[in-house]
Amino acid sequence: MSVKTDKRIDRSKYCGGTGVQTIDSVSTVDLSEAAQRLKEPNRAPGTRIGWQSRYSLTLYLLDFTVGFSAASWALILRFGPAGAGPHLPGYLLLTFLFPVAWMACLAVNRAYEPRHLFVGTDEYARVFRAGLALTALIAIVSFGFDLRLARGYVLIAMPLAVAVGIGARYVFRQRLHRSWASGNRLQRVILVGHENAVADMTRRLRRERYHGLGVIGACLPPGPGRTDFVPGMPPVYGTFDTVGTAVGRSGADTVVVLSCPEIDGAALRRLAWELERDDIDLIVASTLVDVAGDRTTIRPVDGLPMLHVEHPRLKGSARLIKAAFDRIGALILLTLSSPLLAVVATLVALGGGQVIFRQERVGKDGRPFTLYKFRTMVVNAEARLTELRNLNETDGELFKMRKDPRVTPVGQWLRRFSLDELPQLVNVLKGDMSLVGPRPPLAREVAGYPSDMLRRLVVKPGLTGLWQVSGRSDLSWEESIRLDLTYVENWSLAMDLAILARTASAVVRSSGAY
Repeated sequence: MSVKTDKRIDRSKYCGGTGVQTIDSVSTVDLSEAAQRLKEPNRAPGTRIGWQSRYSLTLYLLDFTVGFSAASWALILRFGPAGAGPHLPGYLLLTFLFPVAWMACLAVNRAYEPRHLFVGTDEYARVFRAGLALTALIAIVSFGFDLRLARGYVLIAMPLAVAVGIGARYVFRQRLHRSWASGNRLQRVILVGHENAVADMTRRLRRERYHGLGVIGACLPPGPGRTDFVPGMPPVYGTFDTVGTAVGRSGADTVVVLSCPEIDGAALRRLAWELERDDIDLIVASTLVDVAGDRTTIRPVDGLPMLHVEHPRLKGSARLIKAAFDRIGALILLTLSSPLLAVVATLVALGGGQVIFRQERVGKDGRPFTLYKFRTMVVNAEARLTELRNLNETDGELFKMRKDPRVTPVGQWLRRFSLDELPQLVNVLKGDMSLVGPRPPLAREVAGYPSDMLRRLVVKPGLTGLWQVSGRSDLSWEESIRLDLTYVENWSLAMDLAILARTASAVVRSSGAY
């Protein structure tokens, strides 16, 4: 995609063969070449509002269909082919009114607002709360007007509407994420900040595009021309004082301001006013690390927006609910998978040696426990680790090889589908682990942790977690640690359910499984 550059660019002034040009004393990469090289989002400027409006309209139609289908199935399943007899006209009216009331409750719970769509679990939580609200509304209306409403009708319609509604939104969102992954419908982002911060944010946003933000350029502080090449640096369109011009020249529809002392409250306010004229989104990146939105609250104090940060939910009733959920879930999964466990155990036994591999891992608060897995390596695998240490394909403390010679043929198949992890359900039943949590580390890994990483040990390790559903062994050591810390700081039951749902697709894809 070719980008028109400002006439003030002197195309003859190159610095050190790095492809850097100067514009208003700020180094700027040749925009047309850099855009192609960095694979800009292939979306024409000005279409963000268009596709978001179509997305919301489709959600309206989807929710109406879900509500009407749920009410229709409730009528059929509750009263059968014979219908509701003399009460049939009333139930037919209720069946046609149900989807309208369902959509109204969704709207009241702000399930259609763009800030709650596209990413995160907040959208699904709002659909669930809309179901509770509509159930309460039906109960109040039927009691207040003395309506003889069949409870079976409500007990079928409401759970069906909530479950199918969440599932339909999930499938619809996945289609959007696939579109983002191919570079379509991405918001065209200009980053405003210092060079290193811009490069780091660019690398993060390009690593995974499920957030829908595509970086096309940056605005840096005023200063002398830069000649050093910074990995991941996008084209530079101007300085802090020319953000509005840079947006117009690049066709951006979103500006992300990174933390920097030069842009204070007054400067940010003026920038917001400038971007408001063209309906350009303004995002201010907080310096808070790994803190989710539901832990923060804006509290205005004398006209200043103060960001209040709640402590993570590490204790209390929520953790008791998680413990009960873990044990009940593990028991159900063990029961359902018992035939598969028997088959896998037989296959491993045919290869000789012990079926179950036992290894000491570090659990909550640094307490050691014995972890169970199906054996996937040769008997003397631990003894051979020293001679393979220099072949490690990952950074940090973790040892991983794509073609580890110690892995048996059966073990490769088990790792491909993560079936070797199933015995850890026993660890969950014993209380050593959770269904979802950070990866259970070895003692030698913990010995090499810096102080920040020890934060992972304040919760139980998990059978699955954010790092497993985000690439597993393909992730760098730093990235896997960051994901584990993100989970620790922002845990919720809704997050656990979302990770468990994503685990199934991650296992099928087998990305990073080796």
